[in-house]
Amino acid sequence: MKIASLEDDAAQGQLIQNTLVDNGYECALYTQGRDLIAALSKSVTFDLIVLDWEMPDISGLDVLHWIRTNKGYTLPVMFLTSRTTEADLVTGLRAGADDYMIKPIRPAELVARVSALLRRSNVGLVTEQDAFTCAGYQIDPAAGTIALNGNIVELAPKEYELALLFFRNPGRLFSRDVLSMSVWNRDIPATSRTLDTHLSNIRRKLALHPENGVRLHASYALGYRLELL
Repeated sequence: MKIASLEDDAAQGQLIQNTLVDNGYECALYTQGRDLIAALSKSVTFDLIVLDWEMPDISGLDVLHWIRTNKGYTLPVMFLTSRTTEADLVTGLRAGADDYMIKPIRPAELVARVSALLRRSNVGLVTEQDAFTCAGYQIDPAAGTIALNGNIVELAPKEYELALLFFRNPGRLFSRDVLSMSVWNRDIPATSRTLDTHLSNIRRKLALHPENGVRLHASYALGYRLELL
């Protein structure tokens, strides 16, 4: 697995790289946000990105916005930063970060979080059209169907897209903004009931309940996550 780390502090960058390499990962260090974007623009591929927030050229948040705009939401991204406020955490997650770790770096925790993100993303295991299972659900992207215990569930197109996003990313927290951009390709105002209605529909139609091995967890401040039980 190849990981990119954006970190302008040499000592911190070396600690991140050594920790990951010692645990069997490849790790490329970048000290400028624009250099990481340039590498990604040239089709350099990574399995996960670790971002510092405060950088000398452009912020890690700007890099995250670029990644989500140009590379979509399948590439896992984690913030590793000194920013500690809840507002920063919410901002990062709403922008599309998959995880948020606060410095000082704790090597064992870093490895655990990286490992968890890579497991969630199923990197290299499932292509866009491969059928796969999640708990008691069978998902067939090629056919555009989702079945529960072998019985296909009738879903509207946007309901299907929303459910597919959750099933492909169990354990990942999605903000309302990320869900809106991923499924509708636009921001949906908080006053609109469109997203809430679709979430309610997939929870009911797909019976996203503990008896089926899953739970659609809602956090008012942060967003929504499909939890495997």
